[in-house]
Amino acid sequence: MNENIIAICPGSFDPVTFGHLDIITRASNMFKKVIVVVASNSAKNCYFTPDERVEMIKKCIPNLNNVEVEHYDGLLANYAAQKGATAIIKGLRAMSDFEYEFQMALTNKELNPQVETLFLTTAAQNMYLSSSMVKQIASMGGDISRFVPQVIKQDIIDRINSKK
Repeated sequence: MNENIIAICPGSFDPVTFGHLDIITRASNMFKKVIVVVASNSAKNCYFTPDERVEMIKKCIPNLNNVEVEHYDGLLANYAAQKGATAIIKGLRAMSDFEYEFQMALTNKELNPQVETLFLTTAAQNMYLSSSMVKQIASMGGDISRFVPQVIKQDIIDRINSKK
């Protein structure tokens, strides 16, 4: 564990999945402090408010004492500077993720030369998993138990049903 580096793990987390939690947990084992940043993304049609997503993540990680969860609207590079973070952790599922995330990493480095982006590949069982897929399965009445923690499963189902 690096005792001096604060890491940021950003994402929309709408909703948080086992894939996200895998990356967050592994990052928490590598760094003294990890801040999970729930970001607003105007390109995505989110089912949950940023505050709801923060609360869902907190429900899922009660034993990760070195992890904080916050919402932030703005440039990630600026947020990293405000928090004194020098690492951004991004999870990758496939090569298609890498192309986008690599571009973002270069942009963040240009905006904040102190920050480095580190890529963690997801566990094999989560390579296909996405929040969008969870929402689609739930909207069709499918079982999402293998994709999200039990503690938030009903919250997701209730929200999906309220959108119908």
